Parts: sequence; C-alpha cells; structure tokens
Amino acid sequence: MSTETDLLDFARGPALEAALIILVFGIFWRLVGVLALRRPRDLSEPRVRHAWLGGVRTIFTRMWPRREFRPRILHWEMVSYVFHIGLAVVILGLVPHILLIRDITGLSWPGLPTGVITFAAGVALISLLALLAHRATHPVLRRISNFDDYFSWLLVFTPLLTGLMAYYHLGGRYEDLLAMHMLSAELLLAWLPFSKLAHTVLFLFSRGVTGTIYSRRGAQI
Repeated sequence: MSTETDLLDFARGPALEAALIILVFGIFWRLVGVLALRRPRDLSEPRVRHAWLGGVRTIFTRMWPRREFRPRILHWEMVSYVFHIGLAVVILGLVPHILLIRDITGLSWPGLPTGVITFAAGVALISLLALLAHRATHPVLRRISNFDDYFSWLLVFTPLLTGLMAYYHLGGRYEDLLAMHMLSAELLLAWLPFSKLAHTVLFLFSRGVTGTIYSRRGAQI
C-alpha cells in the first residue's frame, strides 16, 4: 500500500474519529464550565415577567452593530458576514460534506452545484485575507490580537485552500491534496473547543445570559 493511500486512510479513519471525539467532549466541557459558573443571586425586583425573552431577543439583535458604531465598523461587519456565509455554503452545500454528515448524524439534504461551492470558497478565502490584513494593520485590533486569533485564522484558511487545490488538482497528487484537506479540517475540529472559535456554539449562551440579566433589570441591549 502506498504512502499516499496510508495517509488518506489515516485521515479518513483514526484522525477523523479522534477529531470528532475531541470536538464533542471539548464543546461539552466548555458548556459545562459556562453553565456551572456560580453567579451571585440577584435580589432586585424583576422589572419584567419573562426576562428570558430578552435573552432570546439579544441573541438576534447583537448580530448587527448598533447605529452609533455603524459608520466605523459596518464595512468590516459586512466582510465578516460574507466570510461566514461563504464558509457555511461550503460546509453544508458540498455533497461529500453532506455524505459525511449523514454518516455521522443520519441527517441529509440536497447538495449545491459545484460551481456555487467553488465560488463560495473563493469568496470566503478573499474575505479571510481581507480580515487578516485589517487585523494586522488596525492599531487597536493588532494590539489585542494574540496567538489564538492568528492560529485560528490559519486553521480556517487552510481547509478552504486545500479543498480548492484538491478539486482543481493543483500542487500535487489528488490523494495527497485530499489527505491534506481532511487533516487540516480535522485539526480545526480538534482546536475549535479550546479557542476563540468556540463562539460557534458559546455565543448563544453568552448573549442569552447577558440579555436575560439586563432584561430582568428593565434594560434592553
């Protein structure tokens, strides 16, 4: 058996299983840590009857910047949305990805045309490069950025790039490129729970809890 086949079999088998186990248990560990946080009891009189509705509202209202900040950040907010939408199209629309999700969860849906997927991947890559340049040149963002920000960026960028390289057979044998693509995606899955990328799940809880607390006090955020 060739080295290329061995590497691809490793990516399709043990590496994928290990990445999924780390992802599931890592997310579970983070959620337990968040939900188990001890908070001081709020003894104030509730201003509303169902404060949790304010938490639900905050989850959606925080998806768009407040009017006061839009002139300065709306452009980059739009670039960020373009990236996230492009990435979602690639992950959820590519047929091989859907087949993998079906094998793991039993869920399935129709895939999108390959041209749509490659276009979305290209747009996502360009958006990522623009966001990296913005982070590296903006004085405040550059100062508050750390290893997590740049390494997470690299781990999101690499699967998109290697996926396109494998599809267009650029830079090597298809088997090698596919193995690189899968291994880079699996490294991303294993890294996600322990990095800022965990906001993929945790943003629901952080926004919901914050919105509920302020809603109980009669404030809307």
